[in-house]
Amino acid sequence: MNSSQIPHFDYIFTGTGLASLMTIYKMILSGKFSDKSILLLDQDVKKINDRTWCFWEKEESIWNSVVSKKWDLAFFANENFRRDLDLKPYSYNKINGLDFYNFVFGAILNQSNITFLNEKVTDINELETHVFVGTEQNRYTCQYLFNSIYTKAFAERQNKYPVLQQHFVGWFVKTKEEVFNPEEVTFMDFSVEQKGNTRFMYVLPTSKTEALVEYTLFSEKLLPKEEYENEIQIYLKKLGASQYQILEKEEGSIPMTCYPFWERNTKRVLNIGTAGGWTKASTGYTFKSSDKKSSALVEFIQQKDFQMKDFHKKSKFWFYDLLLLDILYRKNELGSSIFSSLFKKGNPELIFKFLDEETTFSEDVKVILKCPKIPFIKALFRVIFLSNKSN
Repeated sequence: MNSSQIPHFDYIFTGTGLASLMTIYKMILSGKFSDKSILLLDQDVKKINDRTWCFWEKEESIWNSVVSKKWDLAFFANENFRRDLDLKPYSYNKINGLDFYNFVFGAILNQSNITFLNEKVTDINELETHVFVGTEQNRYTCQYLFNSIYTKAFAERQNKYPVLQQHFVGWFVKTKEEVFNPEEVTFMDFSVEQKGNTRFMYVLPTSKTEALVEYTLFSEKLLPKEEYENEIQIYLKKLGASQYQILEKEEGSIPMTCYPFWERNTKRVLNIGTAGGWTKASTGYTFKSSDKKSSALVEFIQQKDFQMKDFHKKSKFWFYDLLLLDILYRKNELGSSIFSSLFKKGNPELIFKFLDEETTFSEDVKVILKCPKIPFIKALFRVIFLSNKSN
């Protein structure tokens, strides 16, 4: 096949995860890209319920029609205290992966300018005037490429920035006894044994007898799968569930790092999603961050003569995340005390606003001063030293 026979597109998305699908959907909603040819490439056809996304929101978002459950209350605990949190004016929202995929692909099917192909990407090569993309079956070119295929070696083969994982196994269970409160999400329950790590249970109840129960860690190394599942069994027993049925299982590992993925963005190639550092580094939350960045991206690519490498803007919150990750990387067992200090007496509305990266500097100070002082002061000096060393 010569170059004139290679199919050419205005935009190609390599990988159709959350960030890609959010961006595509907002491009459709904008009505500004109907004259642009767009290709989506992914080896996964997105036909299974492979994940659950949660986010907090004040008003209804464009995703409201696929939100399967909302909570106005949250529970936080460690081995010493328990607290019920009134989330208002926020609500905590749950979206099932398959519902989201079906919603966005339903919109894509109505667009004659958008093509989805179930092919595995093997090669991306940027040239001066276009980008070449190879798959196991075909070759394509485009003006601009959005890549969401995560290459973990980029972050893990360096030692300047800590790399932790938010890793978990979750069971969707139906219990014989009524052990859940369907009006309250268990946000973080650190009362489980910490074993030298940051470990907690996360529970999304949909009825008195049904919930997603996840055993989650913020740490460097993954565990054998049976260890997560043993902890889920112990926790269910503690809740009073003597008999239960496992309806579905899910597992995942999300990188938590301040590694500057955006430095790999170029004139024509933009890394998005986890591959672009869109995950909130200090918590592993992806949905809200991707929602904001995809909206900004759709505005950005409507500008004249844009270059992909100019999209990212570093903020003060990147620095705050770096401090927390530095502490958890060196002393992973401090996670429970840090998060507990925030939630024990802190204002939930202010904490969520801070995690959404919407606080003023004076509000930042209010949140940060609730954290244990000495670890953060030590981390501050280490990060400043690291910064001066690299300049």
